[in-house]
Amino acid sequence: MADSSFDIVSKIDHQEVDNALNQTVKEIGHRFDFKGTGAAISWSGQTNIEIKANSEERANAVLDVLKDKVIKRGISLKVLDAGEPKLSGKEYRLVIALKEGIDQENAKKISKMIRDEGPKGIKAQIQGDELRVSSKKKDDLQDIISLLKGKDLDLALQFVNYR
Repeated sequence: MADSSFDIVSKIDHQEVDNALNQTVKEIGHRFDFKGTGAAISWSGQTNIEIKANSEERANAVLDVLKDKVIKRGISLKVLDAGEPKLSGKEYRLVIALKEGIDQENAKKISKMIRDEGPKGIKAQIQGDELRVSSKKKDDLQDIISLLKGKDLDLALQFVNYR
């Protein structure tokens, strides 16, 4: 009998992030507490979002609005890697990087966690920026999924290609 398997990935739905960003832009334009503060949010390249405001508090307030919109869109906050607001001329800038993919260090950590805490007979292979987990029993794979969901990892994990 063939092994059952699934892939562990960390992917972002860029369209949903773009929708959350557009909703944030609308809300900043309409809200009274943002009037005249020069607060703005926009894409900065493919994987960065930039917030500009006239004070550090306003920049963090825009970040909070973005976080609310991201949550409502069903995206984990773990994909947002926000830095600290930095003074640039007369305005504060806050750059938020989007984290996508599982890097080698985290892949090794997850693989070790599966070997140590999971049922015996489970194989975890690192394949680029994703992890393939395979076993003879489908129940063992279910146990691995619930094990990883219970852990507090700094990645947003999805479980795909379950067969």
